[in-house]
Amino acid sequence: MVYRNTDFLKTEVITEEKLAPNLKERQLKPIFKKGAEVVKREGDVIYLKNGTYNKETGVAIIKRKQLPFILDKMEHLHKANTNSPLYFLNIFFGASLLFFVFSAFWMYTPKMPVFKKGMYFTAGGIVLTLILLFI
Repeated sequence: MVYRNTDFLKTEVITEEKLAPNLKERQLKPIFKKGAEVVKREGDVIYLKNGTYNKETGVAIIKRKQLPFILDKMEHLHKANTNSPLYFLNIFFGASLLFFVFSAFWMYTPKMPVFKKGMYFTAGGIVLTLILLFI
């Protein structure tokens, strides 16, 4: 969900905002975010990639693609950075998963055939991970 380049499951949401008139292009970038590139100009109307801005009236029509509510919340959970309260929850969850992975090695005694087979799978997983990381 986080690193996709498609708009699968996203819907277009159009909002109209009243901004200050006669804003410069660099002042529009935080409002239009990724779509702040100017496509064309016609009189007082500036056509941007994600909408339009009227310099005279200050009215901006902004088009954004949004995921459904639940999927949007799940995506924000995965994008949690150090400023988010979810950051520590993600650290705790990751550490718990790591504990469960390593504790599985002590489920069987080393003399059992299932333990040896598990070690082969572990070695294969480590090799595959290294190959994917360096290619």
